[in-house]
Amino acid sequence: MTLRRVVLLRHGQTDYNVAGRMQGHIDSQLTEEGREQALRAAPVLGAMPFDRVVSSDLTRAVDTANTIADVLGLPVKLDKRLRETHLGEWQGRRVDEVEVDYPGQIAEWRGDPRWTPPGGESRVDVVRRSLPVVEEIDVDLAEEPGSQSLLIVAHGGMIGGLVSGLLDLPETVWPIIGGMGNCKWAVVARRADHPRWRLSGYNIGVTS
Repeated sequence: MTLRRVVLLRHGQTDYNVAGRMQGHIDSQLTEEGREQALRAAPVLGAMPFDRVVSSDLTRAVDTANTIADVLGLPVKLDKRLRETHLGEWQGRRVDEVEVDYPGQIAEWRGDPRWTPPGGESRVDVVRRSLPVVEEIDVDLAEEPGSQSLLIVAHGGMIGGLVSGLLDLPETVWPIIGGMGNCKWAVVARRADHPRWRLSGYNIGVTS
């Protein structure tokens, strides 16, 4: 049976989130609150039937994924194609600092999926590298019996882009897929008789 459901979970809070710094490919760490967020989400996600867990290889995603996978009793496969958007010269800097040195560019980047930060990658680039992860797992699970479910643990920007790609939305409307809180998740699903993905939920999470 083909893949029927994909849940996309953003990592827990990091030290860079607290400082208001843009992370991109920087390998930031979960805060104590970030670890607690993952622990609170674990029993909820652990009650869902998953067949695979795949995570970005950045530590903040790996640590979040391992917390959930321990409850599920599943191994975590790492895939660097699920990394956050590479933000080039903006990485490690606070948003207000970027606004001073690159006035108006953050708004342009957020509103245009093809716009690329200096030295970085666009949202279109992110979708091009991440969408094959789901497609490959879909093919791999095609011979498995029953309905199949996948948990992806990654990053807010990457998840927003990948959801847009899975839904096959025109690039012009990608910006309507908004941000996602730490340890919140999105769900896309499809029926056995219809191959098109549909959005079942976005920015879902456990209240503290």
